[in-house]
Amino acid sequence: MEQNLVSLLKQEKIVAIIRGIPNGSGEDTAKALAAGEVSFLEVTLNTDGALNMINDLKGKFGSQLRIGAGTVLDLEMAKEAVQAGAEYIVSPNLDEEVLAYGLEQGVEVWPGTLTPTEIVRAYRLGASAVKVFPVSSMGVKYIKDIRGPLNHIPMMVTGGVNLDNIKEVLGYGAIAVGLGGNLVNNELIKKGDFEQITQLAAAYTRLAKEVQVHAAK
Repeated sequence: MEQNLVSLLKQEKIVAIIRGIPNGSGEDTAKALAAGEVSFLEVTLNTDGALNMINDLKGKFGSQLRIGAGTVLDLEMAKEAVQAGAEYIVSPNLDEEVLAYGLEQGVEVWPGTLTPTEIVRAYRLGASAVKVFPVSSMGVKYIKDIRGPLNHIPMMVTGGVNLDNIKEVLGYGAIAVGLGGNLVNNELIKKGDFEQITQLAAAYTRLAKEVQVHAAK
């Protein structure tokens, strides 16, 4: 299970992040993202009704989308996320209890890390991939620098990734990017413009696939 999910993440390269969307818009948002060929959808637990949304989306889109929980800060939140049906857990921080619980339950945990020490520690504790966050504060070339000595550790990059720099970030060796407001735009959702969400998703997935093509050459 673990290796399969990370292998799929390496292929798909994009995790769409739902954070703070209006109540009742989860299904339409998920449908729009799936139509744009996004496969990984993370619902942050600081979104109203997040646990119900995870459970609901898993039931409705389980064959199309891999639904995970984000902003999982501690063990209690991790337990609630797994109970709701989250297939993976993403955190902004490295909580060793959350990581141990995920390993015990057979649920992927991709903890938040920034420094080389945190990245290596998370990997040694069993994380199959780490989330490098917030890259927007460091500049995307940070990924290139850090992957020099740590290129054996799968890294997902979150924060500040957009249509202009996604190919650069992936080209530096990140296995995937986490996309929040630059893809799951809450203003568009409030207006009910889900077609624009689909178009954005399609644009991001197309660019990600172009990087795969170049990497394969």
